[in-house]
Amino acid sequence: MASQRLARHTLAALALSAAALPATAQTAWSDSEAVYTQRLATFIKDPGNFPYAPMEPLAGTTAWKPLPLATPRQRTVSPKALETARAYAQAMNSSAFIVWRNGRIESQWYGKGVDARTPLVSKSLSKPLTAIAVGRAIQLGKIRSIDQSIADFIPEAKGTPKAKITIRYLLDMRSGMLDQGFSPDPAHPYNRALLDTDFGKRIIESYPMPYEPGSRYSYANAPSDLIAMVIEGATGTRYGDFVTREVLRPLGAQGGTIWVGKPGGLAHSGCCATLPAETYLRMAVLLIDDGKWQGKRLLPTGYVAEMRKGTAQNPNFGLGIWLGSPYNQRRGFGAPGTLGPQVLHSEPFLDPDLFLFDGNSNQIVAISPKHRLIVLRTGATPPAPKDGPNGTTPEWDNTFLSNTVIRGISRR
Repeated sequence: MASQRLARHTLAALALSAAALPATAQTAWSDSEAVYTQRLATFIKDPGNFPYAPMEPLAGTTAWKPLPLATPRQRTVSPKALETARAYAQAMNSSAFIVWRNGRIESQWYGKGVDARTPLVSKSLSKPLTAIAVGRAIQLGKIRSIDQSIADFIPEAKGTPKAKITIRYLLDMRSGMLDQGFSPDPAHPYNRALLDTDFGKRIIESYPMPYEPGSRYSYANAPSDLIAMVIEGATGTRYGDFVTREVLRPLGAQGGTIWVGKPGGLAHSGCCATLPAETYLRMAVLLIDDGKWQGKRLLPTGYVAEMRKGTAQNPNFGLGIWLGSPYNQRRGFGAPGTLGPQVLHSEPFLDPDLFLFDGNSNQIVAISPKHRLIVLRTGATPPAPKDGPNGTTPEWDNTFLSNTVIRGISRR
């Protein structure tokens, strides 16, 4: 049922959700306030299932070939470990579960209505993509350094406090901007930054900056969404087109869609793409191979190592990715020590250098350099822990899948 709900959500997004918009907005996007008002009303009712609209293509490759599957003789992980991990993923409302090792997929499972071609709602799995897009722009000579001011690429930021923000600070969540939050107030900058048809302009003009850039970790969608403006200013190409041409197609990856503020408008680079699970797997392979894909360098030498550096403000977060070390039994998405949901890690990761794509609903792509291993899980939010007639539903454990698979690796 969880996979069916996710598939329906994805199809709704792909259909542009015209019904979610007022009649005036369907014919006149210039009436941005009418669009904003309707979006806000829909969002407040059910933030977790907001129907993104309009969507634009992330075209991907035109000649997709699946990644190689390991034969039984080529598998390096025990069948018992793979089955234990798959069963756990299935019980946790997953839509896709994939184990890749040493160039081959050793196990893959998809929920009902989902397969290797199905675009899935990314949520914050989009944030590592922003870091990859920036690295690709650097490799192409379009950006000199992640320590450049965003005002070099976003003219509206010049002469404002946001000119102190660097690209690095957008990627590692030290922009100084307000932490992610929720408010039903139509005037609140949270809502304008997400739902306004010109949300990028609203972020620059009015999203609060209560902290000095670089001084505090402040997780939010707003910094990641500004990456689209940086890429467009640096390359002269719309964000979705750049990702299609310079990331997806070089990886031989399938595409999907991305939410834009209005037709032809800015893309929400930080949260709201739909892509197949296998596409995120390819991005992880790119990183485990130090920015190379099938021998061709797509990211600058040393860039992946830079992505994997934490900060004093949050040692568990690098450039768009989460770091498995140092170990914290419970780790939130907000600044360390602040209130908010805390994700369980029942034990340390067995590879201390493991890093992750980690998005809302506990969607993870765990990357173990030591074992050349990638474990992916996408899907709806896992069920809440409870006792029932058929046993106990456990709390989601962020280390279970990767550690189960690592323990199953044969020592030959």
